[in-house]
Amino acid sequence: MSVRIRLARGGAKAAPFHKIVVADQRCPRDGRFIERVGSYNPLLPADHAERVVVKADRVKYWLANGAQPTERVAKLLAAAGICEKPAIRVRPQKSAPKAKAQERAKAKAEKAAAAEG
Repeated sequence: MSVRIRLARGGAKAAPFHKIVVADQRCPRDGRFIERVGSYNPLLPADHAERVVVKADRVKYWLANGAQPTERVAKLLAAAGICEKPAIRVRPQKSAPKAKAQERAKAKAEKAAAAEG
């Protein structure tokens, strides 16, 4: 059984609220979970104390027993100082802006530089 620490979504349509849960990898996102170890409210400001609430001792216990955090949860835990920050993945070339968009961005930057100087 592979165990993950991940987000389970709750809240209303335009007001998301997430529980940080420990769950079997095969269970659905909002389905059965083993333990609730925290919460995440993305609507609160980044510096608000209640934006990310984590039971640090339980998270450390599950990490020590082999639970793998998802990428988003790893970022939240790193901000809380519980684990190290995950490696940033390189953006694929396929999704990079095309030639015309790059030209427009370059022209916009040149125009802004001319306006400053």
